[in-house]
Amino acid sequence: MNHHLIAELTEYVHNTEKDKKEIEKITAQLYPTLTIEEAYMIQEELIKQKLEQGYKIVGPKMGITSEAKMKQMNVKDPIYGYIFDYMIVEDGDFISLSDYIHPKVEPEIGFVLGKDLEGPNITVQDVLDATEYVFPAIEIIDSRYENFNFTLPDVIADNTSARGAVFGTNLRNPEDVALDMVGVTLSINGKVQALGAGAAVLGHPANSVARYANMISRKGQKVKAGQPILTGGLTEAIRLSAGDFVQVKLGGIGEVSFFVKK
Repeated sequence: MNHHLIAELTEYVHNTEKDKKEIEKITAQLYPTLTIEEAYMIQEELIKQKLEQGYKIVGPKMGITSEAKMKQMNVKDPIYGYIFDYMIVEDGDFISLSDYIHPKVEPEIGFVLGKDLEGPNITVQDVLDATEYVFPAIEIIDSRYENFNFTLPDVIADNTSARGAVFGTNLRNPEDVALDMVGVTLSINGKVQALGAGAAVLGHPANSVARYANMISRKGQKVKAGQPILTGGLTEAIRLSAGDFVQVKLGGIGEVSFFVKK
C-alpha cells in the first residue's frame, strides 16, 4: 500500500467522523483486499492527523477481546485503538446525541499502570504487579460505517469505532478485587440491559493489557504508566437514544454513569 492510498483512505474515515455521516466500509468497494497490517497503517495516519490538529491521546482501548469472537473471526490477537481528549465525558455528565452517528455503549474495566510495561512475553501477573489501580468505565463506540457493518480491517482503520469514554472516580487496588469474577450490570433508565463478568475479556481483563503490551512491542513501543487503558467490552454493546440515563455497576470496583440528550 503506497502513501497516496493510505492518505486517501485515512481522509475517507476521518472526514466522516467530523461530518457525523455514515459511510460504506472500505472493503466494500474502495479497497476490498485491505489487510490487518494495512489497516493499522491507516489508523496510524489517522492518529497522526488528530495529533496535528492539537488533540491529545488519553490512552489506548482494546477491542475484539472475546476469545469466542476472535475464534469466529479467525484472528489470534484482539485489536487496539486510541481514546483522545475530545472524546472524554465526565462521570454523571451529559452527551448530545447530535454529536454522534449511531452511538452504542459498553461497560469496561479501566487500568492505570504505576510503571511502564514493555513486551514481549508480558503476563497477567506482570500487569497486575505494574497496575496502580483499576476503575469502572463506559466506552461510547460510534462506528462510522453504515449499520455497524464492517470487517476487522475496516474497524481497525476506523480507530476501532472510538468516540467516547466515561471514567468512574472509584479507584481500586487490583489486589483487592478478583477481576475475572467481577459482576457487571449495564442499565438504561433503571432497566438492566446487559449482564457480564470480568472473565468476558480474554478470561481476565489484565490479559487484555498484557496482549496490548506484547502487540505494540513488535513496533518497539511500550505501555506507558499513568495512561488509562480500556480493556474491552464486558457485555454486548447497547444502542443509545435521546433521554437515556446510562449506568454501569462493577461489583467490588464501583459505578459510573451519564445522561443522553438530543
